[in-house]
Amino acid sequence: MIRRLMLWIGAGMMLAGAARAGEPGASDWSVNETGRVRLVAAATATGNDPGLHLGLQFQLQPGWKMYWRTPGDAGYPPKIDWSGSDNAGPARLSWPAPKRFELAGLQNFGYAGEVVLPVDMALSRPGQPARIVAAVEYLACAQICVPMQARLVLALPAGPPQATAFVHDLSRFRSLVPGDGARHGLTLDRVEAVGDGEASRLRVELSSDQPLDKPDLFAEPAELASFQAPRVRLEQGGRRAVIEVALVPGTLTRPLAGAQVTVTVVDGMRSLEATRTADAAAAEPPSPAVAADGLLPMLGIALLGGLILNLMPCVLPVLSIKILGALGHGGAERRHIRAAFLASAAGIVASFLGLAAVAVAVKAAGAAVGWGIQFQQPAFLAVMIALLLLFAANLWGLFEIRLPAILMNAGGSGTPHHTLLGHFLSGAFATLLATPCSAPFLGTAIGFALARGPQEIVVIFAALGTGMAAPYLLVALWPGMAQRLPRPGAWMVAVKKGMGVALAGTALWLGGILATQAGWQAAPVAANADAARIVWVPFDQDRLSREVAAGTVVFVDVTADWCITCKVNKAAVIERGEVAARLAAGTVLAMRADWTRPDDGIARYLASFGRYGIPFNAVYGPKAPAGIALPELLAEAEILAAFEQAR
Repeated sequence: MIRRLMLWIGAGMMLAGAARAGEPGASDWSVNETGRVRLVAAATATGNDPGLHLGLQFQLQPGWKMYWRTPGDAGYPPKIDWSGSDNAGPARLSWPAPKRFELAGLQNFGYAGEVVLPVDMALSRPGQPARIVAAVEYLACAQICVPMQARLVLALPAGPPQATAFVHDLSRFRSLVPGDGARHGLTLDRVEAVGDGEASRLRVELSSDQPLDKPDLFAEPAELASFQAPRVRLEQGGRRAVIEVALVPGTLTRPLAGAQVTVTVVDGMRSLEATRTADAAAAEPPSPAVAADGLLPMLGIALLGGLILNLMPCVLPVLSIKILGALGHGGAERRHIRAAFLASAAGIVASFLGLAAVAVAVKAAGAAVGWGIQFQQPAFLAVMIALLLLFAANLWGLFEIRLPAILMNAGGSGTPHHTLLGHFLSGAFATLLATPCSAPFLGTAIGFALARGPQEIVVIFAALGTGMAAPYLLVALWPGMAQRLPRPGAWMVAVKKGMGVALAGTALWLGGILATQAGWQAAPVAANADAARIVWVPFDQDRLSREVAAGTVVFVDVTADWCITCKVNKAAVIERGEVAARLAAGTVLAMRADWTRPDDGIARYLASFGRYGIPFNAVYGPKAPAGIALPELLAEAEILAAFEQAR
């Protein structure tokens, strides 16, 4: 309370002083709804010095902020044009240490309340009058972001200089500009790049003559990569800090090791800034603060996502085959039942580990990686269609598939059963067909894994496989469940024909995807009148930015013909009801990113949200320029609420 009272008193005195007209050494205020800005000088006249000490003084309304030279995940810094000035030479702008503002996972760096940006300007003609004109553009943000412009004019006469009332403010904020750290007792000991590629991170080691409190780290340049919030480990009673920052997925433009990196460390009123080459760190296991962060909860999410994947429509064809196999186990030996279901579970887990290995290899090669991307390959689709049709024809009794003896054997009754290898391959087949589906929690787990290193990818994919294999493991644990099923008989012929229909339907669906990729099929007819009137424009990042800047609300739909969940979202939510009506009316721009075929641009866009699979939908607008990511399974109320929030 005492601190707030002092702030109020100080603010009142400052505003009272600012109200005095004709204050020497200051331009007029440029006032807007977010606050005000003016140009101030340390002296009332030019004197005989070769330059001027100036400052851009911003006073922002409560709740508003502006940006540092590197703004973070969104925004842009103030820009000043001095070209209208007279007797003004080159100007150098300094930046006081910033603060971190975090909203919905976005990291922004800047200032709130009051800030003075010091400016050192040379004079073209020392000793002569100067007329300084600053055309300032800056972005002020609260719940919304508003671009601002101001034209500030400051006239300084020739003659002996006198100190102005702004000397103290200029000196105070100049002292907040980070230096080499010596005056604050800070020493930068080491800057290292740990790991490779997207999994690399920046490690900074810092020592201090006084205990550190809550140090923060800002890494530049933005052209190298964007960095997440730091993780700090204090040692030696707070006199040493190890700070690590991970990369924002998809933002690294060149290897971190060997790159020139500018680091700014801020701890309260103390700060340090230095530019160093990031040395490659010796190979070592990741620190506990980084390795364990979020991994255990994500393992639970992965297990649950894999379990629910069994209920998704992509897996139903393989489940139909498995149901027939389970029926065939009626009355069988418990040992045989347990071995069969354990083999199927092993096939599922092994397939997920194989997908993990592929993901690690693709990431190491620098290519885009995502969930279900094999369905973008026509050859893969053709093989899957052929297999499904063969299985369907076999179930209909059109012919018998004589599988190799290594895959089949006969039980005591002469009824053929899969061997352990056959059960293993059926589990692997289930995994391959499951990939175009996105069960709840699946996208979260896969996004977490693919945004990290090889170890995390393998662990998360193994958990996904274990979750999907859980029903098989359950039967293996209690084989009596399968023993209680009816014994095989003539009634199974009708069941087999029904299961064949499911397999043929899946083959037709994959055939439609293949036809679309080959350009043989026109777009399907919309389900209702509103959906028919929706005009989908192709996804374009530049157009998206322009539309949002113009005040348009934009709905982005990343989809693919092979994505079953995408089609469910369209039929149930996007192309019906109030959502379809708004998209058709043009009050919300509909923008579609088609990922049926490989597209690195779409893959990078997904990675910017930490997503590596679809469906993915986001809503943009004046109040949400960075986008509002929606859940994988859409609901009308959530989309409409996002429209209003973005508007």
